[in-house]
Amino acid sequence: MRNSKMLRALLGTVCVFAFNGQILSAQQKAPSSPAQVHVVITDMALRTDSELPRLRQDEVKVKEGKTFLQVAQLIPAQGDNAPLQLMILIDDTLDPVIGGNLNDIKEFIKAQPPSTVIGIGYMSNAGVNIVQNFTADHELAVKAVRLPRGGFSAMDSPYLSLISLAKGWPQQNVRREVLMLSDGIDRLRGETPAPSRLGPNYGSVYHSVPTISVDSNSASEISQRYNVIVHSLYAVGVGRAGRSSWDLQQGLSGLSKIADETGGECYSLSTSNLVSFKPYLERFQRTLDNQYYLVFLATPKKNAGLQRVRIQTEVSNSEIAAPDNVWVPAAK
Repeated sequence: MRNSKMLRALLGTVCVFAFNGQILSAQQKAPSSPAQVHVVITDMALRTDSELPRLRQDEVKVKEGKTFLQVAQLIPAQGDNAPLQLMILIDDTLDPVIGGNLNDIKEFIKAQPPSTVIGIGYMSNAGVNIVQNFTADHELAVKAVRLPRGGFSAMDSPYLSLISLAKGWPQQNVRREVLMLSDGIDRLRGETPAPSRLGPNYGSVYHSVPTISVDSNSASEISQRYNVIVHSLYAVGVGRAGRSSWDLQQGLSGLSKIADETGGECYSLSTSNLVSFKPYLERFQRTLDNQYYLVFLATPKKNAGLQRVRIQTEVSNSEIAAPDNVWVPAAK
């Protein structure tokens, strides 16, 4: 009898452990709550001769792989939601011959609405020399614009400068955008060996023609991480690299890559200096005038990180420019 009671008690204990184990297993397998993701998108017209209607929430689709994600909100960046922080970055390695075009930049700054605060910075030494912090006094911003120095520093990389800016940019619930004037040439990494994998001395022989800067990848990812949209105006820099068709093309490719992946635009006339910035700044203004705050629900993973999404619309004459990746917090 005593053995029978002990057996029943033991079986009861085992059942309790098994039941608790099932609860723990169910908790571990329970799906994570969806995470709200906020991103700025731009509705771009396929044809400029046609009117661009306002997008509706049900007209925007967000896909992760083959899965459609729920769109929670679509808010036009207008009225009370119009505030914009725009940082204009000028590469100090640019040829000062662009001086005449800087008047177009000044006129663009003067034409900005009061809801846009503008900062002016010059890129050199892998950082940014901020000569004017964000200000709603656009005349102050205009006065801060000067000619690029047209010379070299110890570490000239527009990508490292962009990374420095993005990481130090205080988080606020407004649009955060950059307009870079640069040739995109990474003069810091330009002397990095780029050996052929098929060569007999792989890894030890220097070749003079580098590929697109590896730091452009990092600059793109960090800009997407901090919701910074990057646009570029192409201009030619000084030195031998500024006369090398290969370097020029690689620089333009780096600028185009970052603009495309962050949801911005790269304005260029191939690798030639633009005759005037004005028509490109007018296009840039149309971009700023047709932006939206998009909120959708993503599936968080164990660790926070960038997740690939595609944001699209089937509205006639519309094409959405948006970041390729969005930052999703870790599952709770």
